[in-house]
Amino acid sequence: MSRREEILAVFSQVSENPLQYAVEWKEKSGRPVVGVLPMNFPSEMVHAAGALPMVLQNDEEPITVGQSRIFNFYCGYNRSLVNQTLSDKFNFLDAIMLGDHCVQLLGSADTMRNHMPDVPVLYDQLVSTINSPWAFSESRRVLNFLKVQLQDALGVEITDAAMMNSIKLFNKNRQLLRQLYDMRQNGKLHMASSDVQSIVKACMIMDAEEFTPLLEELMAECVSGEAGKRGNIPLYLSGHMCHPPKPEILSLIESCGGMVVADDLYTGYRFFSTDASTEGDALDSLTQWYLDRNKNVPCPTRSARDYDWDQYLADSVKASGAQGVIILMVKFCEPHMYFYPDIKDKFDEEGIPYLLLETEHEEMPIEALKTRLETFMEIAERNALV
Repeated sequence: MSRREEILAVFSQVSENPLQYAVEWKEKSGRPVVGVLPMNFPSEMVHAAGALPMVLQNDEEPITVGQSRIFNFYCGYNRSLVNQTLSDKFNFLDAIMLGDHCVQLLGSADTMRNHMPDVPVLYDQLVSTINSPWAFSESRRVLNFLKVQLQDALGVEITDAAMMNSIKLFNKNRQLLRQLYDMRQNGKLHMASSDVQSIVKACMIMDAEEFTPLLEELMAECVSGEAGKRGNIPLYLSGHMCHPPKPEILSLIESCGGMVVADDLYTGYRFFSTDASTEGDALDSLTQWYLDRNKNVPCPTRSARDYDWDQYLADSVKASGAQGVIILMVKFCEPHMYFYPDIKDKFDEEGIPYLLLETEHEEMPIEALKTRLETFMEIAERNALV
């Protein structure tokens, strides 16, 4: 096994067993673990408190005990969170952080509070109109309030210097991940989409001090190694704003002749698109990071004049060289559902081939998806020849 394969195996193990990693890390380090819910809370603040910030992931278990505490028309991510909560999988957490961007997520947080009264669920509403005159001041107020809550929950003081050190470390990880994505888009690196997703998920879960040197080593291996064979059809993936697509879907896309060259997934470019400033006040930097990241990669849960998701996607697809877009829409994801007509109209207007796939937590009809993907590959290939 090459060193590259060894590092990818570590990332894959962590991404597949996030809670096991966090429990073992807590036992080994004697430090707290804080669950972070998608998608806007700055994990740097938790890291600066001496804790492990871990973005809570969905798992592959079918929804069983969770059925009694959440509606069936909630998305698979929220139903999985509730199921894990009622299965006592989150009891080891020292706190949970979230900001309001989804009505369903608020329902999940209420279940967490009710079932785990000893685990503080720290919440405030982040500004959704991100280019309003009051956006910066109000966002900073919210983040400072969450900082105070976190300090009280963990019994620590979060200093400006500690937050700035965490910002620098997290920026380094974001920059390395963007470099990895640039290499993939430019044809200098061939890596399975499931492996790329494992790397990003591991970044969401692992202690940054442990993750960073492994990622640096992997990048050195990738730069010095062979680019490998590219897939036939370069594709852009869009959607899945809170949790990862199933690896089987990513593998199916590649087996049907596609090669993902870019995306706006949460477990992708959306997560590491934007750095925080390392100048001035740390809380100011994290505030501006929150506002900037939702302009750099527009989100349907935020509102900003002149920053439309549909136009961003059209421009990004063209810049990436993708010949088509696969839209992965989580079933019952209301923000994505509401925005989809605009995206569809924009792609039709620009002549960009696209395929909408609705994904679900439970088993999906892979053979039916395969037929649709194979047909779409032919359409995208023919469109590129016109």
